[in-house]
Amino acid sequence: MTIKCAVKSVSLLTDSIYRILLQPAAPVSYKAGQYLLVVLGTKNKHPFSIVSSPCRQNGHELELHICVAKKNACALDVVNASKATLEKGDDSFLIEAPHGDAWLREERQRPLILVAGGTGFSYVRSMIDYCLSQNFTQLIFLYWGGRDINHLYSNNEMKMLALKHSQLNYIPVLENAPKNWSSKIGNVLEAVMEDFVSLSKYDVYIAGRLEMVIMAREKFCNERGVRCEHLFADAFAYL
Repeated sequence: MTIKCAVKSVSLLTDSIYRILLQPAAPVSYKAGQYLLVVLGTKNKHPFSIVSSPCRQNGHELELHICVAKKNACALDVVNASKATLEKGDDSFLIEAPHGDAWLREERQRPLILVAGGTGFSYVRSMIDYCLSQNFTQLIFLYWGGRDINHLYSNNEMKMLALKHSQLNYIPVLENAPKNWSSKIGNVLEAVMEDFVSLSKYDVYIAGRLEMVIMAREKFCNERGVRCEHLFADAFAYL
């Protein structure tokens, strides 16, 4: 379903990651972990995870995190379109929502392993906020990996959230860490493998580069006992 949106704000989280807040003309009903399509034309649609929890303003506000990299001209087009709509002050920013089958299976109430690379964090952030707002008690382990500290753009916020909620365990992982770094260094998937002998009791949700998602399925299923029905990623729909 195509939905008209007003753009409430466009701001920078880092020098290359934008935070966009949308106000849809009608509330959007979706599940934590789903995504939307930004519609720039009939054959010009781009997927982005919905960062906001489904309970945020009951679907009246949607948040996106968009990385504008040199090789991603489409993302820049979306950001420019959002800025143009904000400047006009109308609701001409079009989306289609909801999409995706890798949403949070909340009815299971199994402990969660959430694995994110870079802006894949936007996928799992919705789940974290939803679980905490609904007072779920199952353990949540968030592994967020990046090349350097700038890629973990909400690192301090997540550390504070983990201090406030005992069921949330936040493990940031850097490939290139500063000297005073006290968390894990290296590959985010290897960090999970180091910490868990078995993942058979967990529901595992993954977002990041396609290569990372493929490798995660291979390692977690073959070496750590994850069953296919307990492993989720939007990328699996295209493999």
